[in-house]
Amino acid sequence: MDLFGNIHSIETCGTVDGPGVRFVVFFQGCPLRCAYCHNPDSWTQDINQIMTIDEIFKKYSGVKEFAKGGITATGGEPLLQIDFLIELFKFFKSKGVHTALDTSGAVFDNGKKYDELIKYTDLVLLDIKSMNPMLHKKLTGFENEPVLNFAKFLSENNIPIWIRSVIIQGLTNKKEDLISLGKFMAGLKTLKALDILPYHNMAIPKYKALGIKYKLKDIPPTTEEETKIARDIILKAYNENKL
Repeated sequence: MDLFGNIHSIETCGTVDGPGVRFVVFFQGCPLRCAYCHNPDSWTQDINQIMTIDEIFKKYSGVKEFAKGGITATGGEPLLQIDFLIELFKFFKSKGVHTALDTSGAVFDNGKKYDELIKYTDLVLLDIKSMNPMLHKKLTGFENEPVLNFAKFLSENNIPIWIRSVIIQGLTNKKEDLISLGKFMAGLKTLKALDILPYHNMAIPKYKALGIKYKLKDIPPTTEEETKIARDIILKAYNENKL
């Protein structure tokens, strides 16, 4: 019997979702309600577009000469559909395709399915919203403990990690929290990259169309200089604490 995934959309040639040009599968459904999410239409777990692995691979086959970086599962939150995700990555790995998971890690529970998933996962792009537990919950509605536990799990199992974090003025740019992130990263033996991303408010029209209140409408977009300052603070703490 075919296994079906609830898919939001597919981007055939993504350039910001892992190494190289990639085939990006956006999963439908996410438990987080991030205040700055640019895909609020992916939150609901209602059926959007049901696809089989064969159907997804057929789309990939049509662009594989361009999407040579591999496949990235993002969302939404792919881990909500972990059974389908496992089989999707297993199939693509059998075809020699590099697999990357872009996730918040917020639903991680250390169950046996994660042991199975990482057998077929080449890279995890882990979005750490904030090292401050209270701020993380304020921004997303969830605690950050599962996120940090997932990072440790990946490190312990030799899975390469890219850490991603968004810098928002007055919220995620506080020096003590940035230092905390750097120190945490220093303990991850499989850390391969750090992506510090500037906050933007380009999704406001989408929120308006969906009838959803945009909570950060009064916060200006983060500048390139502010992003660089935050990255420098994180890396300084990382380098000072790396074993």
